[in-house]
Amino acid sequence: MDMHGFMFATGIENSYPTIAGGVRIDQMEKCGHYQRWRDDLELVRGLDLHYLRWGPALHRTFLGPAHYDWEWFDEVMDEMTGQDIHPLLDLCHFGVPNWLGNFQNEDFPHYFAEYAGACAHRYPHVKYWTPVNEILITTLFSAKYGWWNEMLTTDAAFVRATVNVCKANVLAMRAILKHVPDAVFIQSESSEYTHPSRPDLIKAARFYNERRFLPLDLTYGHQVDAEIYRYLIANGMSEADYDLFMNQNYRFRCIMGTDYYVTNEHLLKPDGSTVSAGEFFGYYVLARQYYSRYGLPLMHTETNIREGEGAVQWLWKEWNTLLRLRQDGVPIVGFTWYSLTDQIDWDVALREERNQVHPVGLYDLDRKQRRVGKEYRRLIEEWRDFLPTGSSALMLV
Repeated sequence: MDMHGFMFATGIENSYPTIAGGVRIDQMEKCGHYQRWRDDLELVRGLDLHYLRWGPALHRTFLGPAHYDWEWFDEVMDEMTGQDIHPLLDLCHFGVPNWLGNFQNEDFPHYFAEYAGACAHRYPHVKYWTPVNEILITTLFSAKYGWWNEMLTTDAAFVRATVNVCKANVLAMRAILKHVPDAVFIQSESSEYTHPSRPDLIKAARFYNERRFLPLDLTYGHQVDAEIYRYLIANGMSEADYDLFMNQNYRFRCIMGTDYYVTNEHLLKPDGSTVSAGEFFGYYVLARQYYSRYGLPLMHTETNIREGEGAVQWLWKEWNTLLRLRQDGVPIVGFTWYSLTDQIDWDVALREERNQVHPVGLYDLDRKQRRVGKEYRRLIEEWRDFLPTGSSALMLV
């Protein structure tokens, strides 16, 4: 895709949802990135990485209609250029500015597309874009589980959030392409699977396993399952909205970003609740399912595990799973350990402000390298020259 070939990457954790009490959990602030961003970029290059999932908090940059604050954004982008770091520019990560309210706001797609177009106009050299990160998690946590932002728990709220966020994603791609005709969209999405705990739960588990595809189906113009279509219409989606998604072809500009953690597989219980199942199928099986559905090049855009739970072993396991997928014909174009540093309160999915360190980074919050950081550096050194850089699977343009 460019001179650096296979996309080894990391990311700066930049979630910023609003939780109960109107408290915004801004991970860049919590983890010290606003103060130490120069140090963080040095750490990225110290790992011999050229790709970074990064983006400024939307609430700090998008201050109102046609009103932006680019000062910090410009400064970091200039430094990335000087360091030969290519951002996978992440424009919306689990939250919106206060003036937009939340993901129930039907004006959100229009304004977000305006913002995306303004970003592309200002930074036309950026090739890789993630307009909206993990749409499934965004909408489930905000509108179905009641944890973030609108904190609603109904199917109607979930469908409205899904329509709004997917429409924002599609309109943002359209706006970006006006200024960056060779833009490539890396849609980071959570790879999920629900296992039934009893035979009588197979039907319900099947519904969840179709629902997990919904954001990508709408983003890529893929016809949804009949049961999902009935569910969407019954809960407020219009036929015109559905037609908008089915009559666009931005999928040909996309790499399918797939995120996988040990918590991504769920066990459905008789009372309708789910618990983490652990790694039953693993990334190999789930990635094959997503690739079979969409046929797009894949990038493993997020993974991590706590250091005390075997981060080094998890790194090498995920990497070798990815190599097996390549050998079996799945076009894999990149791999990401997420994130560069430890995080705060992700052990409780940012539902509460506990200010507890979640030790999953390549570096701790004092910017001291963890063992997994040293192993990732070694992995990159050993495998960078082995992987082909001219595969036809990478030729999106």
